[in-house]
Amino acid sequence: MRGKPIVLIAVLALAGTIGLVIAVNSGHGALTLPHLGPECTVRADGEVTLDSVQMANAATITAVGVRRKMPEQAVVIALATALQESKLENRDHGDRDSLGLFQQRPSQGWGTAEKIRDPRYASDRFYTALKKVKGWKKMRVTEAAQKVQRSAYPNAYEKWADESAVLARALTGKATGAVECRVPGDPVLRGAAAAAAVTKGLRLDWGSGLAKLESAPADGLTVDVADPSAGWRYAHWLVSHASSTGLERVRFADLEWKAAGGKWQPVTAGRGGNERKVIAEVFR
Repeated sequence: MRGKPIVLIAVLALAGTIGLVIAVNSGHGALTLPHLGPECTVRADGEVTLDSVQMANAATITAVGVRRKMPEQAVVIALATALQESKLENRDHGDRDSLGLFQQRPSQGWGTAEKIRDPRYASDRFYTALKKVKGWKKMRVTEAAQKVQRSAYPNAYEKWADESAVLARALTGKATGAVECRVPGDPVLRGAAAAAAVTKGLRLDWGSGLAKLESAPADGLTVDVADPSAGWRYAHWLVSHASSTGLERVRFADLEWKAAGGKWQPVTAGRGGNERKVIAEVFR
């Protein structure tokens, strides 16, 4: 993927100290100086960096698409649309009465404000509208998105096509160990509360299509999978939502992810790997 040059300069004032943060991303490499908050990096025939909130929303949009048996290109279009409309943030405001990830409008028949602010509902409505677009599979990303959104900037979605393709490839399970998120500091939840939050999120996003799920209230959960692609779909979803659920470790096949380091590494000696189970452990 050829990267688009992006230069971001921000001046931050914290406790009387002024810091300069510069991030540069280009087709020849990337430089990121220290910044606030956790960060996720996705590598799958290209590289995309998101914060933890954006990453979780991208994973949910993808899960809804997979659950609905939409092709990968539909996920690319949905992600590009959400990147353009909200930067993958579930906003409670926008132009006129626009809301949520896709800036859908209650006045235009997208649903109530409360429903639109539900990422799963909003994603489902987007895919429903996309399916009604005749010939959408043969359209460019921006053309298909515009048929759904009817934006005043019809060509704006195309600039997110490459980034969305990277995200879709990783989150649909087409790449191995592709989503890495570092979650520093104390977890937001521990033990049974963390396990319950992970289980609830999985069931909401993946619905009846979720493979066999075994939950251990104090430890975490295990998801049975049929093949590596399904395994990485769930493993990447878990890492994407780790910041808000209290996950400490995710293990699949011969790799494991840990919250503190944020990287996929070979499974710790003696723990073993399993290509039929995704294992998620929470902080105790």
